Amino acid sequence: MVYIILGEGFEEAEAIVPCDLLRRAGVDVRYAGIGGREIIGGHGITVCADCVAEETDLTKAEMLVLPGGLGGVASIQKSETVLKAVRQVYENGGYAAAICAGPTVLAGLGITDGKRATCYPGCEAQMGSAVICEENAVIDGHVITGRAPGAAFDFGLTLIRALRDEKTARQVAAGAVYC
Repeated sequence: MVYIILGEGFEEAEAIVPCDLLRRAGVDVRYAGIGGREIIGGHGITVCADCVAEETDLTKAEMLVLPGGLGGVASIQKSETVLKAVRQVYENGGYAAAICAGPTVLAGLGITDGKRATCYPGCEAQMGSAVICEENAVIDGHVITGRAPGAAFDFGLTLIRALRDEKTARQVAAGAVYC
């Protein structure tokens, strides 16, 4: 199971595009809303989450995905439930994935220390001892990071590579006519 965490003010493209691509790859993905099911994104788009983060055992996830958006990241940083789950999933061998400003949450938990990672330009100072890359999506072990909304496709396909394989990622990209 993969949970994409939605906090008020999340970046819509960074949550919706990876979810769509993962589902095309046959991955069981659910949105987990912080504090409720109806979560308003940073650009006013309301998404109905599949479950409420505080009422769900997120620690059973194979992967937790943290979209960016400054409001969404602030919501995640205030959620002890989500922060504990991210740490536990990662420590138990699952994937911690984040895009845009989201990787700063992973950095705050020490997860990106010494790892290759990317983030939204300007957030580098909040990345601790991560080795910052300017790629759209970076995977280093069980840490996956994406750069910005424009990298949502590359990030989503990288999640598929981690959970499935390169062939599946190529098939999903071809089906979406992503060059």
